[in-house]
Amino acid sequence: MTNVATVTVENGIGILSIDSPPVNALGIAVRRGIDEGFKQLAADNAVKAIVLICGGRTFFAGADITEFGKPPQSPGLHDVCKLIEDSAKPVVAAIHGTALGGGLELALNCHYRVAAPSAKVGLPEVALGLLPGAGGTQRLPRLVGVERALDLITSGRQMNAKDALETGVLDALTEEGQLRRDAIAFTQQVVVDNKPLKRVRDRDEKVAAYRGNTQVFADFRKSNARAFRGYKAPENIIKCIEAAVELPFDAGMKRERELFLELVTSTESAAQRYAFFAERETAKIPDVPADTPTLPIKSVGVIGAGTMGGGIAMNFLNAGIPVTLVEVRQEALDRGLSVIRRNYESTAKKGRITQADVEKRMGLLTPALDLAALKDADLIIEAVFESMPIKKEIFAKLDGIAKPGALLASNTSYLNIDEIASATTRPEHVLGLHFFSPANVMRLLEVVRGEKTDRSVIATGMKLAKTIGKVPVLSRVCHGFIANRLMNPRGREANALVLRGPTPQQIDTAIYNYGFAMGPFQMGDLVGLDVIGRDSTERTVRGDLVALGRLGQKQGGGFYDYDENRNATPSPVAAQVIADFARDHQIQQIGVLSEEEIVARLLYPVVNEGAKILEEGIALRGSDVDVAAMMGYNWPVYTGGPMFWADTVGLDKIVAKLRAFEAEGGEAFAPAPLLVKLAAEGKRLSQVGAK
Repeated sequence: MTNVATVTVENGIGILSIDSPPVNALGIAVRRGIDEGFKQLAADNAVKAIVLICGGRTFFAGADITEFGKPPQSPGLHDVCKLIEDSAKPVVAAIHGTALGGGLELALNCHYRVAAPSAKVGLPEVALGLLPGAGGTQRLPRLVGVERALDLITSGRQMNAKDALETGVLDALTEEGQLRRDAIAFTQQVVVDNKPLKRVRDRDEKVAAYRGNTQVFADFRKSNARAFRGYKAPENIIKCIEAAVELPFDAGMKRERELFLELVTSTESAAQRYAFFAERETAKIPDVPADTPTLPIKSVGVIGAGTMGGGIAMNFLNAGIPVTLVEVRQEALDRGLSVIRRNYESTAKKGRITQADVEKRMGLLTPALDLAALKDADLIIEAVFESMPIKKEIFAKLDGIAKPGALLASNTSYLNIDEIASATTRPEHVLGLHFFSPANVMRLLEVVRGEKTDRSVIATGMKLAKTIGKVPVLSRVCHGFIANRLMNPRGREANALVLRGPTPQQIDTAIYNYGFAMGPFQMGDLVGLDVIGRDSTERTVRGDLVALGRLGQKQGGGFYDYDENRNATPSPVAAQVIADFARDHQIQQIGVLSEEEIVARLLYPVVNEGAKILEEGIALRGSDVDVAAMMGYNWPVYTGGPMFWADTVGLDKIVAKLRAFEAEGGEAFAPAPLLVKLAAEGKRLSQVGAK
């Protein structure tokens, strides 16, 4: 046997145990272990049935995606599945932990499936821009029905063991902690009762009921059109399940293979797989090794009970960490507490948490009107108005209040962490923890490293992000850090371009069709033009609109006009404001542009800014820049983020276009030296800093 597989026989039951840490991924060593183990047990006349079980913390947790793009090695997953399904002896899968992707597909080839009550199963390939390629789209509908299979496979959602039992994915649940014992007992009963070899492929009743029913698929596509926009995998999954309904099993398998190969070679899937690995890379910091000591964070203080402060507090309450929330005025504090409770009550109404959870979380929250209440906090996060004098005043006070060793963090979006830290006598314990709004929802957390921030403080910030369900991206100090600085050129160029001929609607449509949820002018109207432009002292189009009372959606008009349901239509008033501004400033018109040209003018400068961020060492890796864009600004995942997208466009093409823009619009468009260098050397922006 191989070093990952162990074969034993107990009372006529063969047990094949696979143990390949950390998650028993179905790589070549595991596949060979299964192959050899089954062949050995099949040849043993004393063996009447076989149990397939895994060691470690989980059942097979899917394919080894590091093998994608490499020459296939035999046996493949399809070969192993066929070996199991065609076994003349009953095969029982014994599942604990998770059976995901290829792991569940393998289990579906077994004749029976039992699981620990804590187990979960699912087919999450859609998150990688793929579909289950080893029969998952053909077998799961035969067990759970067409509508449930459509939902489960296109969402990648996991089922708990109880649901999996009720829907027929599982045949029995074992006692928790007694999987091996109970799986063997179940298998012995199969032998005693001479039960048939139940092959999922032979079950037809749950798909036959939908044969000729195209409406169920049309309805599913329609109801999910918004969620699936831009992604290829969901549509191919739907086509596979249509094949499961309409075609014989082997023909459905052939169709699944065709549609899988179409995805695996697509840019969209490559981008999603890149994003998957990029998210896991962000925690790796070259000079802060994984074994760097961290500081215990058992209590948190948050200064400011506004939108950001309240949202930040909720992250810690959700993780069971007590929070002291400080405001300067009772009414502001009461308002903040009320919003937090209202958010939790809303979540409870949707069934995502219980009323007991609401009370438990609110019970961890202590309101206060004095910074002195934070004297025992392990971490204090300042989330007040974006003003350097105010922030420095607060940090100077905290320096005299916070206990020795406490972490002092600012949620500033743009300001210099080193200058804030200079107000204290402990700059080594100061860092930035930049949450994105809404802070209790958005997954990105920029951990900002000051010049003097201690390594243990950085390690603590990165670890803490995971504790509260965030994806940490390390940033050095600069104006706007990574995400805000990166995306600033998009807004700048949109504001410049709208004065030269293209309308807000044309620009927004181009950005929407690229893959963003909305364009810059739609976003401005949603947030409020008075909010976005309130710090500007120069005359702007936004300022002119605000002067006319056009604040955005909340006032029925901004760059667009809105009806009572907030449906937008092009605004003649806004068009005139834009035309008047362009005339007053003698701005040269360029007329109508193609969507491709609009995207280039707005997003190539973003790529260029990303190159500068890397050049200056603000971000560690090109992939970190992409994660910040995808997590912080909802940059479409199926493009891989601006750095990966730039690589797919061609860096030489982007450099040439930026130089053309520079000749027309000045040095703001000058391509970054790093971008020019990588283009000349044929290297990839997304691979900068990669190991």
